[in-house]
Amino acid sequence: MKEKFLLWLDRALMADLFLVLASFFWFAIALVGRSADIPLGLDLWYRLWEPVFTPAIGILMLGAIGNGIIRQITKRLG
Repeated sequence: MKEKFLLWLDRALMADLFLVLASFFWFAIALVGRSADIPLGLDLWYRLWEPVFTPAIGILMLGAIGNGIIRQITKRLG
């Protein structure tokens, strides 16, 4: 059961990592577009920052720390 949970957690964190990386690349490309006066969705990115990207970054950090703690505990106990 524990191994299945850790596998699920790893997969969820990997999906979250791709979301965070995609949002970063979107932000970088939108900034370049803004400097060249090409609309590439920077305003939409700003609207999505608080409800989508901020929690995704928090979940990624919490999950990575929690995953590391769980693995250290199981390594020392088992």
